[in-house]
Amino acid sequence: MPREAEPSANEKAFVTQALKENLRLDGREFDQYRKVQLTFGDEYGVANVELGKTRVLVRVSAEVTVPYSDRPFEGVFQITTELSPMASPAFEVNRPTEAEVLLSRLLEKTVRRSGALDTESLCLIAGKKVWSVRADVHVLSHDGNLTDAACLAVVAALRHFRKPDTSNEGEALTIFTPAEREPVPLSWLHSPFCVTFSFYGDEGEITLVDANWLEEQLRTSSVTVSLNKHGEISQISKLGGTPVEAVTLLHCGNVALQKAKEFSTIVDERLADDAKRRDKGGLISELLSAENDRVVDA
Repeated sequence: MPREAEPSANEKAFVTQALKENLRLDGREFDQYRKVQLTFGDEYGVANVELGKTRVLVRVSAEVTVPYSDRPFEGVFQITTELSPMASPAFEVNRPTEAEVLLSRLLEKTVRRSGALDTESLCLIAGKKVWSVRADVHVLSHDGNLTDAACLAVVAALRHFRKPDTSNEGEALTIFTPAEREPVPLSWLHSPFCVTFSFYGDEGEITLVDANWLEEQLRTSSVTVSLNKHGEISQISKLGGTPVEAVTLLHCGNVALQKAKEFSTIVDERLADDAKRRDKGGLISELLSAENDRVVDA
């Protein structure tokens, strides 16, 4: 399996010394994220997140299926991840790496197991027909902190998604096309986000958020805190052997809450902007404006 070149001894020494002097190579503060850009596609349920040079695309889809026998009143919700060679030469098609397995596990715990999506609302006919909602995560570019970027993209895509409206009389189910009835959003209960902390030094005394790829390769351990803007923690995951003191962990929780509130605001604002853009008058205005620009340029 191909591997990316590891940081040289000079790079390691330089980054380590810079961190000891409270400096990061890109000039950020230790608790500062790279610029977050969130955009939605023309189709409902498509979200693109750019965190610096890290880029993640999520597409949500839904189909009618049979429920699990032990949960006849609940729909199906699953998250799949794909790390292709386009993101990094260390990734291969159909050969999951440790990073991909870890990413899938963290997204499952953060979004699906936390009950962010009301799966009971996906039931159409008890025991016979339910909606199966699937979020496909595609990593397009990897420059560190995939977990936080992917989680933000998954939450945004699910909140942006619209499923076909339905009606049923007895066991007769009717699924309406978008032309017949406006698609409806998913029943969303809360928005959990991942905030990852990286630790450096012999005793993990230096803490960073949103480490880039070089910083990730040099860290001694990491902690990912998943929570919503109300401070409700979904999970805390620690990787690496360096122990983390309780006081440090509490500090990480406070910082994570602040970042979760910022992420929530970003998603709310982008959803509101997209709703305005999709407004019939707004879309027509955009089309007319674009057509007028072409006429003027001609």
